[in-house]
Amino acid sequence: MAELKEGDKAPVFEARDQNGDIISLEKMKGKKVVLYFYPKDDTPGCTAEACNLRDNYAALKKAGYEVVGVSPDNEVSHLKFKKKHELPFHLIPDPGKEIINKYGVWGQKNMYGVKFMGLKRTTFLIDEDGIIFKIFRRPQTKKHGEEILEVQSPGS
Repeated sequence: MAELKEGDKAPVFEARDQNGDIISLEKMKGKKVVLYFYPKDDTPGCTAEACNLRDNYAALKKAGYEVVGVSPDNEVSHLKFKKKHELPFHLIPDPGKEIINKYGVWGQKNMYGVKFMGLKRTTFLIDEDGIIFKIFRRPQTKKHGEEILEVQSPGS
C-alpha cells in the first residue's frame, strides 16, 4: 500500500473500542478526528502521549475534535490503560492490524541499530469530510495535544 499523505481520503474503518462499543470513521463524519496510532499501552512514551492528549482533551473537544487511539494491544489492556490514566477518549484494540495496515503505520523500525517490525507512532488529523489534512509522523509525545491545537484545519 502506498503511504498516505495529506489530502488523501482517510481509509474507513469500523471496530470495537475497549468497552465493546462500535467506533467507525463513517459515524464521525461531520466532526474532525484525531486518529492516533501508538505502539503499546502503559509504556513511557505511549503513556506520556495519552496523558498529554487527556490533559488537552477539553481544548481538543472545543476545537471540534473526536480523539481515538489505536494500538495492537487487546481490549483488556486498553481498558486497564484507560482506567489507570483516566483517559476520556476511545481506544481501539487492533491485534490483527487491520486498521494499522490500512493506515500504513506498521513497518520496519530501527532502535539502537536493531531493525524490527513494529508500529510507527503516527497521528492523522481528519476533517469533517473524511480527508486527511495533517499527518504527524513523529509526534512529540509530551506536547502532542499542543501540536494538534496549533494546526489550522481547512475552513478555519
